[in-house]
Amino acid sequence: MGPLLYFWSAERMRSLYQLVAESPVDIVYLGETVCSKRREFRREDWMEMTELLLAAGKEVVLSSLVLLEAESEMSAMRSLCENGRVAIEANDIGVAYMAAELEVPFVVGNTLNVYNTRTLATWARRGMKRWQPPLELSREGVSAILAAWPDELPRPETEIFAYGRLPLAHSARCYTARARNLPKDQCEFACIDYPEGLPLYTQEHQGLFQINGIQTQSQHHCNLLNQSQDMAQRGVDIMRLSISHEDDLKKLQSLHEVLIGQQTRLQVTDSESCNGYWFGQPGQVQITDSELYA
Repeated sequence: MGPLLYFWSAERMRSLYQLVAESPVDIVYLGETVCSKRREFRREDWMEMTELLLAAGKEVVLSSLVLLEAESEMSAMRSLCENGRVAIEANDIGVAYMAAELEVPFVVGNTLNVYNTRTLATWARRGMKRWQPPLELSREGVSAILAAWPDELPRPETEIFAYGRLPLAHSARCYTARARNLPKDQCEFACIDYPEGLPLYTQEHQGLFQINGIQTQSQHHCNLLNQSQDMAQRGVDIMRLSISHEDDLKKLQSLHEVLIGQQTRLQVTDSESCNGYWFGQPGQVQITDSELYA
């Protein structure tokens, strides 16, 4: 399960991670990745959740901010790298270099834009243990990168964003504050009023994006949960789920049943979902099973 991308109350986050501790998920990413002003959870709270999840047998990774804009944020990320317990997800290239310098195991997030084997191997030599391909990279692109991997270098784990609203872009501007006619520095923490983001529609009233502070997401949920077998054959090790509501945890159970053989194949039943990027199509497209296996 990826880091929570929305601004929730501390009470709701604690309840969420208690549910996660009892779920079949193997790996949990913790931390604020979108905006440093979201401080319902502080470092000690994240470390408390880390201990809770480690005690439940989960692998925990602490996620960094995507966009670092101040020296205080760099200091906070160094403190994150020096946690002494778990690996780091580097979502900013400065954090990746910091983790490598401190010899802390790290995960390269999809925002670091790894598009070829040479770049991936460079990070692997610096201590990377896992990578996430850019969201728009197709399954053929991922396969090509893994197929060209040098034999002399241990191959890192590959993790695919398999479910959730796609985090498409980040900006120094805060769009949620702008929607409320507020300056970014005086945003009044408007994000907390939109626990699943703020929908943005075209002039034809079609759902297009979801605004989440400085982050722009797809409005539809990407859903690749029925591609677990194909991903495994291509060398993918991990499927990431990014939740926008506690009910999304039910999808973890369904996927778990497929992976342990209790179901033969997971059917995508969401009425509004997308999967186009994985199949080399525009991201908002939904490729159905009948089209795929015709």
